[in-house]
Amino acid sequence: MGLFRDETPVDAGLTTGAVARRLGVSPTTLRSWDRRYGIGPAVRPDGRHRRWTPQDVAMVETMCRLTSAGVPTAEAARAAKKGAGEGGPDDWEEDGDLLGEAVGGGRAPAPARPQTPAPAASAAGAAAPTVADVRQERRGLARAAVRLDAPAVEERLAGVVERYGVTVAWQEVMVPTLHAVGRKWESSGDRYVEVEHLLSWHVSTVLRRCAAPAGSRHETAAPGPVVLACVPGEQHTLPLEALNAVLSQLGLPSRMFGAAVPAEALAAAVDRLGPTAVVLWAQARSTASVPLARHVAAARWGVKGARRQPVVVLGGPGWYGRPAEGMVRPSALGEAVDVLADLYGRA
Repeated sequence: MGLFRDETPVDAGLTTGAVARRLGVSPTTLRSWDRRYGIGPAVRPDGRHRRWTPQDVAMVETMCRLTSAGVPTAEAARAAKKGAGEGGPDDWEEDGDLLGEAVGGGRAPAPARPQTPAPAASAAGAAAPTVADVRQERRGLARAAVRLDAPAVEERLAGVVERYGVTVAWQEVMVPTLHAVGRKWESSGDRYVEVEHLLSWHVSTVLRRCAAPAGSRHETAAPGPVVLACVPGEQHTLPLEALNAVLSQLGLPSRMFGAAVPAEALAAAVDRLGPTAVVLWAQARSTASVPLARHVAAARWGVKGARRQPVVVLGGPGWYGRPAEGMVRPSALGEAVDVLADLYGRA
């Protein structure tokens, strides 16, 4: 069965909401991809809702597949628009072997390409790096990690955060380098495990330094904070640490619960805090519990007649393809920040 069913004529195209339901992403994510990267419906009749053609949907489906595989959003968008979804774009393949270059086993450098802009930095960032800037940052970080040069790793991480902000540093430098280390580990018989551990530790250290101490934040009783938690069985906390750092810099209240939060403990925290939003991270499909997410989304508190409930934000590739009606599923850190900032009336 294809993406288009009989309920909507193919020639008429689909609405953004219909595409979101079919691909398992939120309409907010689709609109953000359209605004940021030009991944959107090509036909926009005047005075009508925008409609998605089969070609448009195929493009965004490639985008979903690549981002779920860990490809940075900007590079996934370039690949989707080129129609090169299966193997990834040339730029991603080149960066994917950056650890090989660092240990002397990589390809010869590709010819220099024109410097094209990378995605604009978020409100928490100061500048937008070029693609060439990003590649240089990744390679320098990979080389320092392979040497197990902890001071150099931390210096490079702190520098990229200072230059570009947490969001760009995370999406364009930290994540691709971590993925490169992971791929090298998997393909080399458990070598370079120490490199991954060292790099992960210092990424965590730098992200926590970016977040203001909880006691220094000027929080009010209402609205409630953002709860950040990994689902039971999930140990990957770095994405939540990055989100916590950006929320802190924006002055938004948050509560970080970290790895593998038991379902009962999460429910108790939601009942006690009355959060504005709950972010549930699942790296693997096996840990992404839809019943748990629905249980959290159904929580209510407050006086009768004015009860509130949290917005549930599903983060991580584990949720891809899972039903998430009424929940938000951003594809990247910047989109998650946009969603949460909107809840507090922040630009």
